[in-house]
Amino acid sequence: MAEYRAYVVGEDGHFTSGRAFISDNDDDATVWARQLVDGCDVELWSGARFAVRIKDEPEKINNPGTISGSPA
Repeated sequence: MAEYRAYVVGEDGHFTSGRAFISDNDDDATVWARQLVDGCDVELWSGARFAVRIKDEPEKINNPGTISGSPA
């Protein structure tokens, strides 16, 4: 088990908030931190070690000509 911190990265590149938690490994910690992605990227750290930056990626639109499931 290791201590992790997930930091929300604002548009200006600075951390806007953070959450500390304990996880078994980087993969599990990444899954946990992904819940904080909401319009901003999230950086995951374990102590002084950078683990991963989780990018905010808007959902891809399968058919841009379709609005609310109705044909255009």
